[in-house]
Amino acid sequence: MGEAAMNVAIVGAGVAGAGAAYALDDAADVTVFEKVSSVGGRTATRRRDGCRYDYGANYCKDEGSAGDLLPELDASGLVDINAPVWTFDGANEIHEGHDGDERKWTYRDGIEQLPHRLFERTDVTIETDTRIGGIERTDGWRLENVDGDDCGNFDALVCTPPAPQTAELVASAGWENDLREELVESIGAVPYRTTVTAVLHYPFALDRPYYALVNTDGEHEIGWLSREECKPGHVPEGESVLIVQLAPDWSAERYGEPTDEIAAAAADSVAELLDDERLAAPDWVDSKGWRLAQPDDGVDTELLARAEADGLFFAGDWVAGEGRIHLALDSGLDAGERIRERA
Repeated sequence: MGEAAMNVAIVGAGVAGAGAAYALDDAADVTVFEKVSSVGGRTATRRRDGCRYDYGANYCKDEGSAGDLLPELDASGLVDINAPVWTFDGANEIHEGHDGDERKWTYRDGIEQLPHRLFERTDVTIETDTRIGGIERTDGWRLENVDGDDCGNFDALVCTPPAPQTAELVASAGWENDLREELVESIGAVPYRTTVTAVLHYPFALDRPYYALVNTDGEHEIGWLSREECKPGHVPEGESVLIVQLAPDWSAERYGEPTDEIAAAAADSVAELLDDERLAAPDWVDSKGWRLAQPDDGVDTELLARAEADGLFFAGDWVAGEGRIHLALDSGLDAGERIRERA
């Protein structure tokens, strides 16, 4: 890479950030700033007692760029969830059919492999445990962390955090441009769902014809229930792991409660929904809360595009308005490609 290569900063090491880095690859010197100690965002996997479970995003749809890109990456351990998604309502009535014939991809080692494998195909520098607290428009963009330490100057900047956090960053920017206030208003107006996830393990197998159930009427404490044993390599034979994403209102009200309390409430609801008293008593549990889990609407993409004249780009599922991995990936890839065109 020559000395004249563009210098690009990406805030956020989730799928959108990984997609942008992948698209830029040899066209720029890229530094990714991530506020926590690991990459991936909601593409998160944990391990316990021989089990692997995806407790944030559950899988990646075979849509958009993902359909071509995932098999081209390191495809070892890439698996398809063959069982279907069904629906249920507030009366605990389960109905067949929801997702048709679409493919649902993950990895034997967990969905977190997707951003890792994207980053592994690049030469980017990833600065973890680095929360960006300020940005300033110079001849490019200067970044500093929340402690006020200088993080460098860059020709272009890609912001990928959830919309409310991105809006806060833009609001505090040292940027003399009338567009800033319009961006803050538009990005900050994107509504988000809060989601609390309970993980329930059982030392026995469940015999069900579906991989997952999704609530369709908003009248249940559970929004999503899936069987991790349907993913090859995730759960030992003869065991079950249920991923229970509680409904938005329930999640917002009880966000931050101890894992044991969350799991106990979730297990009772699962036992009633599936009409199986055994499910009220899992032998181990886990939980995770996502305050900004999924966007419920999009943003004016034409307004976002106007910021590119000053080297400011945006990516994430909130740009598309739906919390899907393939949409976050598409958004990141698109942002990276547009920066390549400027290089």
